[in-house]
Amino acid sequence: MNENYTLPIDGDWTTKEIITVSTFINTILQVYEEGVVREEILCNYNAYQKIIPAKSEQKRFDKDFERQTGYSIYRTMKLVTTSTKDRVRL
Repeated sequence: MNENYTLPIDGDWTTKEIITVSTFINTILQVYEEGVVREEILCNYNAYQKIIPAKSEQKRFDKDFERQTGYSIYRTMKLVTTSTKDRVRL
């Protein structure tokens, strides 16, 4: 993974919203690096969806994130929603 990446932050987001999105992204990174409790990912994903509710914006955000890091939000969340394990790791 590229350690130097830039999140596509919307200029209209509040500090709290930026922290929420950053927390979700950190959770995604942890899934790839060490694994995360499934419920934590789902909770952070729900908060992320409140900030970026439109699927098209989520897709754009994911593509930009994947291009920079090689990690996919979509693939991660697909695994999380289909997994029955308490801890998820890619």
